[in-house]
Amino acid sequence: MKTRTETDLLGERDVPADVYWGVHTLRAIENFPISGRTISTEAPDIIQAYALVKKATAMANHDLGKLSEEKMEAIVWACDAILDDDRCMDQFPIDVFQGGAGTSVNMNANEVIANLALEHLGYEKGRYDIIHPNDDVNMSQSTNDTYPTAVRIASFLALRKFSRKHLTPLVDALEGKAHEFKDVLKMGRTQLQDAVPMTVGQEIHAFSVLLKEEKRHMEFLVTLLLEVNLGATAIGTEINTPKGYVETVTKHLAEVTGLAVHSSPDLIEATSDTGDYVSAHAALKRVAVKLSKICNDLRLLSSGPRAGFGEYRLPERAAGSSIMPAKVNPIIPEVVNQVCFKVIGNDLTVTLAAEAGQLQLNAMEPVIAQSMLESANLLSAATDTLRLHCVNGIQVNADTCAGYVHNSIGIVTFLNTVLGHAMCDEIGRECAATGKSVRDVVAERGLLTEKQLDELLSFDAMIIG
Repeated sequence: MKTRTETDLLGERDVPADVYWGVHTLRAIENFPISGRTISTEAPDIIQAYALVKKATAMANHDLGKLSEEKMEAIVWACDAILDDDRCMDQFPIDVFQGGAGTSVNMNANEVIANLALEHLGYEKGRYDIIHPNDDVNMSQSTNDTYPTAVRIASFLALRKFSRKHLTPLVDALEGKAHEFKDVLKMGRTQLQDAVPMTVGQEIHAFSVLLKEEKRHMEFLVTLLLEVNLGATAIGTEINTPKGYVETVTKHLAEVTGLAVHSSPDLIEATSDTGDYVSAHAALKRVAVKLSKICNDLRLLSSGPRAGFGEYRLPERAAGSSIMPAKVNPIIPEVVNQVCFKVIGNDLTVTLAAEAGQLQLNAMEPVIAQSMLESANLLSAATDTLRLHCVNGIQVNADTCAGYVHNSIGIVTFLNTVLGHAMCDEIGRECAATGKSVRDVVAERGLLTEKQLDELLSFDAMIIG
């Protein structure tokens, strides 16, 4: 294998001649054999976001007279190659779990972009005397401002994509099912006990509203991630940046991303604070909590099919048992439940990592980034799976639903205003003791006529109340 020799603070190392990364990345590969999950495979959004950041910084440095036209154009070309052509997306082999507050990822990006730029100019990889990863690609920057900015952009885009491209179609599918079953009468339940009647459509519509509320909540909270500390450099004092750099680089970042990014009013505070991640991931957790509740209900309502509720029929996706013939399980809601548990766990990870910041920096941002992107990606896949393989195919056992209503003691509630609460208590106790229906007990006691019962217990009366 051909190699090239590169040098860093700790000395010389040979790296494969054909790779775009360099000595800093090599050391990170050796230092962090943690999960086997790399930035390339697990967090490509961060690579894309870093290319946007490095493009904006090169443009700003050129505007302020610090970077030559040739170097700026080569660096911008390299960033565009990553952004538009997915070049070198496999050249980020560092584990997603790492120490150093993201320094290894920043240096990985610097090395890849520098070598892409060198290649574009007709030079061999490693000719850092022409374009240097630190002096040129990382000019006016620190890991402590570029890494948080890249993570914020990546997280914002991932959460917005989840909300608009994955959560919204699920809401729409639920609303479609709500309309389909708007006339199917069923029993509502509180604390797993009979309550009062409703329609299946009303029940499913409530599911859609649950998620629609979370979509609105998320769309607001993710905007917090657009406040960046780019230009803060090491701790927020803007050391090693030219005058006007913060304003210039933020303007270019807004241009290249198409997002309403803006600079924090206090860069020292912004460099150490990770509270916006806590808020943004909390929005994902809220979706997970409500999505899991919906899946719990789907599993319960489809239980049986004969010894459970048996009101819903979920699509049959696989044989359910290796020993019990004809058994089919609610495997899609089950897998979504598990995704939700993972996201809820990730929320605690983000919270603890945000709390662990010390003085002017939070070194735990890599695990925050991993958790943010993992949660968004898992929920994206889970909502699509739930919609395509479960919700779209839900059917209802209308006769079973109606039978529960007409045999329920709970419908005695509709007689309260006519017979009084005490009398309805007596009717209910007799129904519970004898197994008779409310209608039969009322009729036997001569408390109401058949016509009155028909009116008080009609579909419209029970649904409208």
